[in-house]
Amino acid sequence: MKEKIQKINDYEWLLPKSARDKMNVDAKIFANKKILDDIEDDAVQQLTNVACLPGVIEPVIGLPDMHFGYGLPMGAVSAFDSENGVISSGLCGFDINCGINSIRTNLTYDEVKEKLNELIPALFNAVPCGVGSKGRLRLNYEQLNGVMTRGLNWAVENGYGTKKDIENTEEKGCMPDADPSKVSDLAKKRGLPQLGTLGAGNHFLEIQKVSDIYDEKFAKKHGIVDKDQVMIMLHCGSRGLGHQIASDYLKIHEKAVRKYNIWIPDRQLACAPVNSQEGQDYYAAMKCAVNYSFTNRLVMTHWIRETFEKVFKKSWEEMDMQTVYGICHNIVKLEEIKGKKYYVHRKGATRAFPNLPVIVAGTMGTASYICKGTETALDKTFGSSCHGSGRAMSRNAALKKFRGEEVNDQLKVKGIIGKAGNWKSFAEEAPDCYKDVEQVVDSVDKAGISPKVVRMRPMGVLKG
Repeated sequence: MKEKIQKINDYEWLLPKSARDKMNVDAKIFANKKILDDIEDDAVQQLTNVACLPGVIEPVIGLPDMHFGYGLPMGAVSAFDSENGVISSGLCGFDINCGINSIRTNLTYDEVKEKLNELIPALFNAVPCGVGSKGRLRLNYEQLNGVMTRGLNWAVENGYGTKKDIENTEEKGCMPDADPSKVSDLAKKRGLPQLGTLGAGNHFLEIQKVSDIYDEKFAKKHGIVDKDQVMIMLHCGSRGLGHQIASDYLKIHEKAVRKYNIWIPDRQLACAPVNSQEGQDYYAAMKCAVNYSFTNRLVMTHWIRETFEKVFKKSWEEMDMQTVYGICHNIVKLEEIKGKKYYVHRKGATRAFPNLPVIVAGTMGTASYICKGTETALDKTFGSSCHGSGRAMSRNAALKKFRGEEVNDQLKVKGIIGKAGNWKSFAEEAPDCYKDVEQVVDSVDKAGISPKVVRMRPMGVLKG
């Protein structure tokens, strides 16, 4: 399939709908040549599968972090007509609103470096990590419903975070019209003990230092003013609640495909018409997971602030520990773009609306970036950009190739203090398992989708 890709320019590539039967629209990939060459042919095939779905709007988008995934690649965006399109739990993904909070401080690299050996274990004790981890909170069902329907409003009213955190979060930290009645009892049961937990996999808490500032005006607007300024990046999602909602609705959408006689090239692309009961029920349930995830990150942000207070003997306000921005991945949103409404599915992708931050996570051994959205992104990618560096190796392959202890030793050589629930996490998430984040970010920067603003290097990292 890759041999049918046509060059538009050095950072934009066309896969025309004539490339295969039943494609309704073109697909496009945004990547430099090096990144494009490394994308799996199977991932490109998955992108063309999405282009076959009913009501899809041209083009289906592949981003430079694109790699083979469930049904469609991670690092993909697809928009559907708001009346005649489909909505799909598979196109959204299992870890609904897996996203990032970027938090600034006014602390310097030297100030934090001398405390790092105390700070990392303290954060590890404060923020529950690992598979099946349970949080310090014990919600009842009424409180869980409040989290699912009110998101960050619930968090702030209960002493976690501030109104500034709400203002600096996508969707103001709450998608409206979330309906807990559309969430299964099993999903709720899984969500009850996990609020305020990091989880495992690619979720992380990282202490970073600013290494480069490319857009001083935009950076200053968000409180980033100096090289060596210390930042915090928190990456996690909706935990078992979101995973169960996705699993439940995949089954419902598989039945909907048969009920509404929808042809799909891959059963993992199960979907339902946007205005069907099955489509709107999923949308209302997905919003519950989105709001839970927003709250999950802010609860942990609260505990991160408390930990810094204990270690540095200052209030978090004195340290200016403010949310720079909180952003979503793995989400479906009804958005108006260029005067038209679409159900935009972003899987392993993030929003890149004009003059708003775009956060791109690297690996625990490489840089991460804050970029900014543009009008070009609205024109070309439905206001979307990449969300990270993107895997280049499966977790199973990583476990065969890497030992967690050795990965940790390599981080120490780079001056990075790491801690994880088990060494397996370090092996699965070894930096060499991922694409080169510099090449990935170069692609979205040069394509004009999300130019670079700030580059950060890791100092310390926690993995689940």
